[in-house]
Amino acid sequence: MSLKTLSVALLATAATYTVAPALAAGDLNVICSADVVICEQLQGDFEAKHDIKVNMVRLSSGESYAKIRAESRNPKTDIWWGGTGDPHLQAASENLTQEYKSDKLAELHEWAQKQAESSGFKTVGVYAGALGWGYNTEIFKDKGLAEPTCWADLLKPELKAEIQVANPNSSGTAYTALASLVQIMGEDEAFDYLKELNSNVSQYTKSGSAPVKAAARGETGLGIVFMHDAIAQAASGFPVKAIAPCEGTGYEIGSMSIVKGARNLDNAKVWYDWALSPEVQSRMKDAKSFQLPSNKAAEVPPEAPKFEDIKLIDYDFATYGNPDTRKSLLERWDREIGAIAN
Repeated sequence: MSLKTLSVALLATAATYTVAPALAAGDLNVICSADVVICEQLQGDFEAKHDIKVNMVRLSSGESYAKIRAESRNPKTDIWWGGTGDPHLQAASENLTQEYKSDKLAELHEWAQKQAESSGFKTVGVYAGALGWGYNTEIFKDKGLAEPTCWADLLKPELKAEIQVANPNSSGTAYTALASLVQIMGEDEAFDYLKELNSNVSQYTKSGSAPVKAAARGETGLGIVFMHDAIAQAASGFPVKAIAPCEGTGYEIGSMSIVKGARNLDNAKVWYDWALSPEVQSRMKDAKSFQLPSNKAAEVPPEAPKFEDIKLIDYDFATYGNPDTRKSLLERWDREIGAIAN
C-alpha cells in the first residue's frame, strides 16, 4: 500500500469515530446573593461558555457572610457574587476574601472602582441600586390609602399591618435600610422611627426581596426593598409601583468577592472577569434584573431607576461595612426592634 493510500484509509477510519467531548476544567463553587432567576441565568450562561461545572447555592447577603465566616478554616466556596456591599466589605476587613485586580477594572464606573479600592481589591462592584419601596396600587386604591412618598408616610396608622421588611441580620437590603436611616436621622432617632414603624410591620422576612413579592401577590400592601426589585414585579405584570423616599435614601453596590483559600482559584478568576464584562451585565435585564450595571459599556435597562432622578445620601460604605459598626447596629436592632417584633 502506498503512503498516499494509507493516509486516505486512516482518515476514513478516523471519520467513523465521534470525537469525545472535552472534560470539564474542574468545578466552581458559587454563592449567589441575588434573585434565583438571575442566579440561574448566570450559571447557565457561564457553563455554556466554559468547560467548568458551577455548583451554586442561593443565599441572602447576611447568610452568605455567615457561611463564609463559619467555613474560613476550610473554605467550601470559591466566589461570592451579588448581594449588598456592606457584608462583602466586612468579609474583606476580616480577611475572609482575597485580593484580585481584574483586567476589567478600568472598564467600570467610578463607584465600582471605589468599592474595590476601599476593600484593598478584595471585592468589586457589579451593580448598584437605590433603596425605596414598592406598593400594591390595587390594595391601596381599594382601601383608600394615599400613596406613601416619604419615610414619614410609612408611620401613618392606616398602614398598620400593611408593611413588610426583611430582618437586617439575614438581609443586606434590610441592613442597608437600617444604615441609611441612621445616616439620614441620627442613630437614636432612627431607632425611635423603627420602633414606631414596627406597629405597621406585619412580618420581618429573611430575604430582602420577599416583601415586595408578597405585595405583588396581594399578601401585604407595601414592601421596603431596593427599587429595582419593585420594578421587577411591575415588569412581570403585577400592580406594583416603586417609590424613592422624599427625605433621601441609601443605595447598594452589589459586589463580588473571591473567598480566601478558594479551592478552585483559577476558575474563580475566570468567573470574576467574565461577570464584569459588558456582555454578561447587559444580559441581566433578561432575568428582570433592573440594577445599574458596573461596566460602563453595558446596556442600562430603560426601566432601571436612575441615580440622577433620586435624592441619594452620601452613603458611608466604609463605616457601615465595618464589622464593629455593623455588629453594634445589629445588636441594637435585636434588643430594641427584634425583641418587640410582631
